[in-house]
Order: sequence, then C-alpha cells, then structure tokens
Amino acid sequence: MEFRTVDHWDEELWKKWRSIYHEAFGEKGAKSEKIIRNMFRKQTCFFHIAQDESEVYAIALSGKLQGTKILLIDYLAVREKHRNRGVGRMIINYIMSWSINREFDSIVIEVEAEQMSENLARIRFWEKCGFMLLPYIHHYRVVPEPYQAMVLKLVPEAELPEKGEEVFHLIERFHKKSFQGS
Repeated sequence: MEFRTVDHWDEELWKKWRSIYHEAFGEKGAKSEKIIRNMFRKQTCFFHIAQDESEVYAIALSGKLQGTKILLIDYLAVREKHRNRGVGRMIINYIMSWSINREFDSIVIEVEAEQMSENLARIRFWEKCGFMLLPYIHHYRVVPEPYQAMVLKLVPEAELPEKGEEVFHLIERFHKKSFQGS
C-alpha cells in the first residue's frame, strides 16, 4: 500500500476517491465537490490517500488551522470492505509523519458527541491512535448533532489551546473559510 498527499485539485485523484468519500459521508453532511474544490483553490486543505495500483483503501481531507501549527483532519474514511484491518491506523500514522515533516505540531479532529455505539467506537479508534478527548461539547448552528474535539500533540512542546471552546473557535474559522466564495 502506498500513501501520498496532494495540496491541489487533481481531477483524476478525485475520480478515485469520491466513491469512498460519498460511501462514508454522503448522507452525513459531506462537503460538496464545489466546496472541496474551493478549499483547494484557497490552498486551505490537503488530500491524503492510501492506495495500491488498482484500489483506494482510505482517504482523508485535512487543513491547517489558521495562525497555528495544528492540522485538522476534516474527513477520514476507510473503504467499508477494508475496515477493521488496520488500514485506518496506517493512514493516521502516515498523516502523523507527514504532519511532522510539514512542521505541524498537533492534530485535531471532531467527533460526534452523542453517546451512540458508532460514535463511541470512533472515539475508541482515535484514542488508540493517541488522541485525547476534550470534555467541551460544541453545538453548531447549522449541524444538528453536537461535537467534541480530540487532540494529539505530535511534539512535546506543542502549544494546543487548553479549552475545547478555543479549539472549536479555530475549527469554525476553518469551516467558514471553506464555504466562503464557493
């Protein structure tokens, strides 16, 4: 399996990963292709892919939180037939190494806060990857479900906001910029 990251829109790559993206997020508030193209146009995101010559195993869309050295993993998906085989952990390990090489010092993700088995399983996955769940529960105005942030310091001296409210302020700025001008 090979991993790679791109920082520009790539139509051929989009054709490879859109099915896995829609499989995972299509009915769960996925950003439209137009918005993702806008993110690349603004140079606010990165696309990570795990694949071999014939198949895409996993994808992630990430972005830099403005004014920080924090990478936000906006979306991560493993193709359903490859789940529970370590593929998710492999792409996270790749993103961690890639992030350190790009001088990011931390990674942040959002997880659904509702106490449902699917959400709790996701939280356990991220905890196994080294992420820590922050207690603050955030309610977006336009998204019905509440969210929590999970954080991972990649280097000991990383300066992460200590409060979940501060983390979500950064995340909301990222999302707002993603939608502007699209």
